[in-house]
Amino acid sequence: MANDRSALPDLSQAQRAIMEIIWERGESSAQEIREVLAPRRDLAKNTVRTMLERMEEKGWLTHREMGRTYLYRAVQPRQASIGQKVWEVVEDLCGGSPEDLMSALLDYRGLTAQELKRIRALLDAAKSSRPSTGPGT
Repeated sequence: MANDRSALPDLSQAQRAIMEIIWERGESSAQEIREVLAPRRDLAKNTVRTMLERMEEKGWLTHREMGRTYLYRAVQPRQASIGQKVWEVVEDLCGGSPEDLMSALLDYRGLTAQELKRIRALLDAAKSSRPSTGPGT
């Protein structure tokens, strides 16, 4: 799945935490998000609102108005965030080599028979959906 990484701007760690809340709840106000984050970090109400606005500008969120309250919901699925992080790992830690990532996964974590079966199915589906570019593909 070769995505154009520039299509989705990066999220900061705090923005990622906000996205997790929204993915879990489906929709949240700035106040609700602040309350969930309060035990982990002290954020001003305006800080949360600013972060939500920036995330909306980046294409991660949208909102609807309910009275004077904005309710935010995800535009991007959780998988988009995971893909972004995997891209970073492959590029930054594996020198751009997906093979190195898979090798490290197999060497250090290992996979169950069920995980291997599902990964094989994903690889087969990816292979059949791409045009052949020559030997070894």
